[in-house]
Amino acid sequence: MACVKGCPSVETIVQFEAKIDGEDVSLARSNNVSLMTLNQLMEIGLVHPVEADPPLPDDLCTICYTSGTTGNPKGVMLTHSNMIASILCSIEITPLNESDVHLSFLPLAHCFERNVQAHIIAKGGCIGYYQGDVTKLLDDMAELRPTVFPSVPRLMNRIHDKITQGIAAAGGVKKLLFDQAYAAKKEYLAQGYYTHAFWDRLVFDKLKMILGGRVRYILSGSAPLSKVVKEFMAIVFCCPVLEGYGLTETAAVVSCATADMPMTRHVGIPVAGAEICLEDVPEKLYLTRDTPCPRGEILTRSKHVFKGYFKQPELTSEVLDADGWFHTGDIGQWNLDGTLTVIDRKKNIYKLSQGEYVSPERLEGVYGQSPFVAQVFVHGDSFKNYMVGIVVPDPEYVSVWAENQGLKGEEASLETLCAPGNNTLLRVIQEDMRQLVLTAKLLPFERAHKLRLHADQFTPENGLATPTFKPKRFELIQYFSDVIHEMYEEQSKL
Repeated sequence: MACVKGCPSVETIVQFEAKIDGEDVSLARSNNVSLMTLNQLMEIGLVHPVEADPPLPDDLCTICYTSGTTGNPKGVMLTHSNMIASILCSIEITPLNESDVHLSFLPLAHCFERNVQAHIIAKGGCIGYYQGDVTKLLDDMAELRPTVFPSVPRLMNRIHDKITQGIAAAGGVKKLLFDQAYAAKKEYLAQGYYTHAFWDRLVFDKLKMILGGRVRYILSGSAPLSKVVKEFMAIVFCCPVLEGYGLTETAAVVSCATADMPMTRHVGIPVAGAEICLEDVPEKLYLTRDTPCPRGEILTRSKHVFKGYFKQPELTSEVLDADGWFHTGDIGQWNLDGTLTVIDRKKNIYKLSQGEYVSPERLEGVYGQSPFVAQVFVHGDSFKNYMVGIVVPDPEYVSVWAENQGLKGEEASLETLCAPGNNTLLRVIQEDMRQLVLTAKLLPFERAHKLRLHADQFTPENGLATPTFKPKRFELIQYFSDVIHEMYEEQSKL
């Protein structure tokens, strides 16, 4: 009732409790609001029945807004047919049942989580909701002990880093046992087995408790998952990691891996009823005639594809062609085994002053492999001949590094190490990144020539990341505009 004054359009409030407090009645009257119990509302419904008017397949079900990573979010109009098609495909791919339990922590504003919840409800399973603090998510996992774990790459990367850093810090016999167990299970995984009677009992049953100990499916969406982390999660948690591909415009899913597919870097095959084809992107040298693997922009056509953008017909016509194909803006590759791999973005590219096209997301993926890095944002300018970057160091890894370097107190704090002019940590991170760039065989113009450290992470709360923790490029460019300008003004390259 305390919120009534701030909601002038509210006319009626229905409470679940059978007894209404007299003070609440007075407060409601003073604000011209009707207050009733749920039972009273149901009695009104019995006296005045209304004939059911179920929606038609092409009726609008929801307007779901895109993440807005590169600009303003767009309202994606999804029909009941879109949503049902997506949910039925999920049911076919992942055979859940009434004994399954799901911990909901991904935002319900996104199709991925809505799809999972509808799947669980359709099968009679249980859903628990996290306490609202991502830093306490593993506590919630231990309490609820879910059997299915839909997640995003950033969280799985953190779980991977936490476990590997803990094993490395333990050293000795523990590390030796883990390495032997991991190698043995890696061989098993290559043969399609997710469990090992001996090594699971000795090593991995304890690690499985990090996610509650009962997870039998891990689902990954929203961004590409590295092969290393995918394999790691499957080995440690003794279950398939099913990576899928989809967009808000396709009601979450277009393609998905199945449990019998190899644990390599791919997003499976088209789901039932979905068509996928590739279209040449000559400006980036991605061609459907490439050998041995055709490459190009991913186009899809199916009952999953949205109706259009809310009140934005021009934008709709840019991505939906006359034949019903949705142009995703993602670059894909058909692998020799028939699976699809997402390798790049069509539009998230910069043309540097000398004419080279560069992909910031590709470089971010390489830099993100460094254990020093929690987050990284790379930016390019068409009037400059190189890229620059902002790096958010991993606080846990840096803390261990600082201790090993003999740094103590204030000088070991992340704020001090990231402060302008303090290049102690920056030089170490740059050297680690140079090695990663060499391994990835990136050309000189594909690298960030200047970097700055930033102590605070990009989060949905500070507006620098989406609810699924993707970096919001437009906001990041605005937020770091002075730092970016400063890096481009400097004459010497780091």
